[in-house]
Amino acid sequence: MNIQNAQQAVDEWIQNHGVRYFNELTNMAQLSEEVGEVARIIARRYGEQSEKESDKDKDLGEELADVLFVVLCLANQTGVDLQEAFDKKLDLKAKRDHDRHQNNKKLK
Repeated sequence: MNIQNAQQAVDEWIQNHGVRYFNELTNMAQLSEEVGEVARIIARRYGEQSEKESDKDKDLGEELADVLFVVLCLANQTGVDLQEAFDKKLDLKAKRDHDRHQNNKKLK
């Protein structure tokens, strides 16, 4: 599924299962909450913090999908073609950063 299809699928889900999109500010707060859940898993599972027993069953993929869902909602409700924006960003990064990371001694 490409990003355009994902945006359409989210919009169809909202129309069929939701009442409407939450407003942009509510979705921004929800996005922050979901990113926090991802951060908690990463910090405890891959970082130096010890993982609580109650966190061991948390699914990182599911939490990342929650983040993606809210990002797609925000894109839909603000009229952003996320596929186009992502393609432009990837092209920009390829041109701007072509040699940057290759020459980074910290990554060797």
